[in-house]
Amino acid sequence: MSESTKPSAGELVPVKFSRLSRRGILLGLSLSQLGTLAVGVLTVVGALYAGGGILLAYTAPVWVTAAALTWVPIAGRAAVEWVPVVFWWLWRSSGGQLLYRRRIVTLRPEGTLALPGDMAGLREYSDPETGAGMIHDPHAGTLTVVCEVTHPAFVLLDPGEQERRVTSWGRVLATVCRSGRIATLQVRERTLPDSGTGLAEWWASHGTDDDSWAASTYAELIDRAGPAGERHATTLSLALDIKAAARQIRTAGGGIRGAAAVLRQEMSTLTAALRSADLTPSGWLTPGQIAVILRSAYDPAIAATLERHGELGQSLATAGPVAVNESWGRLRTDSAHHAMLWISEWPRSMVYPGFLSPVLLSTGIQRSFSLLCTPLRPDQAARDIRKKKVEHISDQAQRAKIGQIEDAAQTAEFHDVLQQEADLTAGHGILRYTGLIAVSAPTVEELDAGVSAIEQAAVQASCETRLLVGQQAAAFTAAALPLCRRV
Repeated sequence: MSESTKPSAGELVPVKFSRLSRRGILLGLSLSQLGTLAVGVLTVVGALYAGGGILLAYTAPVWVTAAALTWVPIAGRAAVEWVPVVFWWLWRSSGGQLLYRRRIVTLRPEGTLALPGDMAGLREYSDPETGAGMIHDPHAGTLTVVCEVTHPAFVLLDPGEQERRVTSWGRVLATVCRSGRIATLQVRERTLPDSGTGLAEWWASHGTDDDSWAASTYAELIDRAGPAGERHATTLSLALDIKAAARQIRTAGGGIRGAAAVLRQEMSTLTAALRSADLTPSGWLTPGQIAVILRSAYDPAIAATLERHGELGQSLATAGPVAVNESWGRLRTDSAHHAMLWISEWPRSMVYPGFLSPVLLSTGIQRSFSLLCTPLRPDQAARDIRKKKVEHISDQAQRAKIGQIEDAAQTAEFHDVLQQEADLTAGHGILRYTGLIAVSAPTVEELDAGVSAIEQAAVQASCETRLLVGQQAAAFTAAALPLCRRV
């Protein structure tokens, strides 16, 4: 960077994201595409050798289908890549796995969460020292804890303060990368219908109720406007990789108690890092508070009631939905319809840190935005980068042999790999980001309008979104629930 382009003190620095790799194994073709292509080529060659043109005509449905599956795109993906998605959808549909109904009379095993699908195996554990509710996933081998975070509005800060906070947040992510025991860090920001308690509490502490006309009018306005408003809430979820921390867990006594002791160390480290970044952690959530979040996600209509009456909905054993219906592109739960979007492309040009404000500050839409950060160990990241470099160089040599012109997108991907290698060499951590947006509405028409509005907001943020069809239930657990789930 030259002196003329260096940012001065107090100036916000733009950033750039790496591109989503679309490079295949050979000449841009994925493994599944190479498989169907091989079937088509072998069919053509075998037909020509065995029976000539007549047999080639008889086998035309085979090699034509193979060619179509290899090269015909559907919604931006090769047709063959949709085969496992459709097959898995049909398998679940034939097995009745798209419908869930709560068995009210049947007792559940003690300590399990009343959640549908593969989340039925999740276990709750209450940490006796901190009182935090920990969620154990025996299949993924993780132990997750949730913290609620408060912070000032980022877009209202001056550029110098924004740059300082971005740098501090980078240190928080670096702390997660250096741990080596963290499986996932989830940042979840959601909008909730405001019950009016926040405005009422503010008026009770700051207002002057002197029975004057102005005071009476202001109090009446608060009573009317409070329930019609909305508020934003942010949580951080930290998932401990039990397998990676096996040695420390055995030292701490083993089992869930040992894993909780190791997770408490990570919780203390993260809390200190958040405070140094001028973020205010309001404490690690108890099992009852987690239960309220889960219940509000599946049943948004009850969220305001649960907020007004803090003693309701405090049991994880009853926090799950009563009914779930999954369709190809939507999910229906107790009182709402949901649709999940995946941020398939982050901005390709230089953008400033507040580029997501059109999505996060959209009004009148009930949505939940989740950013899943998966840290890679330095040795694993180095191996992955070396593998990508070798593949890029070999593909470039192969394209040169057959006379194929080098694509600008492929060159940009290779430069992204080189930049990641330089960052890793300089001591920075490597994280894989996954952005998910869950849009909720009481009716299908409102849901379609909300999805369209979020898609337009994502365009304003220089992002590309795609509807996660065929996997809405799994995507909902990753986007709307603070459990560090993956799609």
